[in-house]
Amino acid sequence: MQNNFNHVDHGFVLPELECITTPKMRTYTTPLGYKYPSVTTVLGADESKKEGLDKWRQRIGPEEADKIMRQAGIRGNAVHEMAEKFLNNDITWKKGAMPSNLLTFSQIKKVLIESVDNVWEQEVPLYSDRLKVAGRVDCIAEFNGKLSIIDFKTSLRQKRKEWISGYFMQTGFYAAAFYEQTGIAIKNGVIIIASDDSTSADVFEINTFEYLPEFIKLRQLFRSIHYI
Repeated sequence: MQNNFNHVDHGFVLPELECITTPKMRTYTTPLGYKYPSVTTVLGADESKKEGLDKWRQRIGPEEADKIMRQAGIRGNAVHEMAEKFLNNDITWKKGAMPSNLLTFSQIKKVLIESVDNVWEQEVPLYSDRLKVAGRVDCIAEFNGKLSIIDFKTSLRQKRKEWISGYFMQTGFYAAAFYEQTGIAIKNGVIIIASDDSTSADVFEINTFEYLPEFIKLRQLFRSIHYI
């Protein structure tokens, strides 16, 4: 049965941004012509995460690691597309989807039906002139009645909270950028993770503004390395 999500007409328009992706980074161009690195590019400056990724690549070999990352990227995009269509009340949301991706999305779908409504935005770019960063948020909607920044993730294995500080910082950035562009503060952040080794999605709720100081430190580190 198709769910019927309400969509909110909030009265403002968030501008589309030109996005350019290179092997080194992804950048967005703001309406005034400034080029800002993407939030995920900035998060890549976290050396502790790089060290863990390097060890993983060495353990399984670079070719196998590249293969797994490509497959994960394809699956992640497919699941995000299904989530967007499902929240848009599009009856074709599962058309052409691989069975494995449908199974992954079923974990997220259950959470959406139970907890999400009053959708404000989906897959829209956000940018901050203060932080000089931009990105594309998955969803802004009410989660159990609270206006929230909502991010969808897929994973081979379940995640512990201490492993995913980058996800929380990303959500915090979106909240800060949204406030800067609209004047509306969104304090609740929600990360929904569908994992291959689980039959139900893990849901993490955070205070978005608690993670801004840590993100600002990473932004400063990124600027010192890349001068952007």
